[in-house]
Amino acid sequence: MPRAFAEIAFTPAVRAHQERMGSARSYGRLLDIPERSGDRIGVAEAAFIADRDGFYQATVSETGWPYVQFRGGPRGFLKVLDDKTIAYADFSGNKQYVSLGNLTENARISMILMDYPNQRRLKIWGTVEVVEGAEATDGLFPSGADANPERAILIRVEAFDWNCPRHIPERLTLEELEPHLAPLRTQLADLKAENARLKAGQPA
Repeated sequence: MPRAFAEIAFTPAVRAHQERMGSARSYGRLLDIPERSGDRIGVAEAAFIADRDGFYQATVSETGWPYVQFRGGPRGFLKVLDDKTIAYADFSGNKQYVSLGNLTENARISMILMDYPNQRRLKIWGTVEVVEGAEATDGLFPSGADANPERAILIRVEAFDWNCPRHIPERLTLEELEPHLAPLRTQLADLKAENARLKAGQPA
């Protein structure tokens, strides 16, 4: 767990609970690390981000209510612009604009990127700059998208943390499942053909 994450997550209230539950000393060491880490996207993080086809993002309204939304798109629609900036094109959706409204009043965002097959999870905290207009999405517009972009969401990374894989369920999309299914389909086709030959009295 990097220091940047600890600086944001370990508020006085959190530290009080850590003290009460006996974990304050071990987690406190993270805040004493002299060199700040965990706030710049590295090679591993960039590769992980580029391979995602969706993520969960959380924003907070001006009335203090959190709002969690799933954002999906073609694989790689979340772009790494540099080691401090990630971005995506915001498409026309159901016109509720809950996340957009929240970000207008509070630019903080929290994201969870999941890799269920490999049981990996990356948490990112950042601050958002909203750039209106389809022209702002140049280079962000993913091929294969079936909607029109309205704006660019630029996220300055403030901290990230790789979560422990414990309790992450192993799930596969149809695309991820296909390499496992293809040999089974071939085997099934062979068995059906053999069964048909046997029924017809032909040698196997």
